[in-house]
Amino acid sequence: MGQRERRRRQAAAQPPPPPPPRPSGYARGRERDDAVRATLAPLGPGERPWPATAAALVAFALGAANLVALAARVEINGKRPSPVGVVAFGLVMFAAAGGIWRMRYWAVLGFQALLALIILVFFLFLLRASSLGAAGIAVVIIAIAGGLFWKLIRVMARMQMPEGP
Repeated sequence: MGQRERRRRQAAAQPPPPPPPRPSGYARGRERDDAVRATLAPLGPGERPWPATAAALVAFALGAANLVALAARVEINGKRPSPVGVVAFGLVMFAAAGGIWRMRYWAVLGFQALLALIILVFFLFLLRASSLGAAGIAVVIIAIAGGLFWKLIRVMARMQMPEGP
């Protein structure tokens, strides 16, 4: 048996080197986030993705609907809501609509917080729904608010991106 054959057998008898350590869950998540960020492009001047346009229109519609309901003297459970609260909510929604339209990060973030509250409230309504119609309305509102919330996440990521070199 030659020297070459002896080396081959010794190499085969040695255990293989241990695999490299697997990164922790945080490191794997960080790698995945970095890969997604690499695919994003910052928003160009005057660029407004459709989720931002939809969010601005929804915010404006919510503010206008509340003020119209106040002017129409709508009652909820036999009582009229406080005009101060309705006007304040309407003004906040108009400010949010304007901020989202101008692509301000604070406005999109605030509107996402409102969407999260809407999802939570209508989920609670869904738990107490006494008819299929009420449950259907709750599910539709949850789906629309959840979809818009999800789409606005990418818009916010693109808003935060630094400008190119």
